[in-house]
Amino acid sequence: MSKGIIGKKLGMTQVFADDGSTVGVTAIEVAPSVIVQIKTKDKDGYDAIQLGYGRVKRKNVTKPMQGHFNKANKGFFRSLKEFQAQPGKYEIGQEITADIFKTGDSVDVVGTSKGRGFQGVVKRHGFRGGRATHGSMFHRAPGSIGASADPSRVFKGARMGGQMGNVRKTIQNLQIWQVRPDRNLLLLKGSVPGSRNGMVLIKKAKKKSA
Repeated sequence: MSKGIIGKKLGMTQVFADDGSTVGVTAIEVAPSVIVQIKTKDKDGYDAIQLGYGRVKRKNVTKPMQGHFNKANKGFFRSLKEFQAQPGKYEIGQEITADIFKTGDSVDVVGTSKGRGFQGVVKRHGFRGGRATHGSMFHRAPGSIGASADPSRVFKGARMGGQMGNVRKTIQNLQIWQVRPDRNLLLLKGSVPGSRNGMVLIKKAKKKSA
């Protein structure tokens, strides 16, 4: 079964490789996550563990969720996420830390991309646009979006302007460049979706690159 942890994106920086070259990495803060519930196939239909992340005060949690968190007796949390896992290996109240991964592991990172608001086709889809010359009436317009006679409608899925970003994204097969358990940090080679201080999920890679 896959393993995973919840983290917070701190931003990007660069580190030096052994050959002296620079490598762009993303720093992820992975404060210990607490197992607040264990789900089993017999009771819930699937095997998983539910992790709590981001401690908050009791007054900021609803009464039903207070009862849910009290089973683990490890405080109250802002976020809950589930990961597939074998129930027999875990217990309620156990903490999951950065040391479940090691340097060189491949992981999939799930996050919410930055919201860009309403954007036109040039920025949203990479359209070339028209001439930027004097007299041109076609600079950043989308152009024709369909026939007028047959079928006399716009096909579903036509690329047009609209909401851009703020969607759930998964980046696969990112390499863990360094693990720093003493500082609750993971350095991942490359970029991950989301803004600074955004929450991300880090899971064992499903499609390990060759």
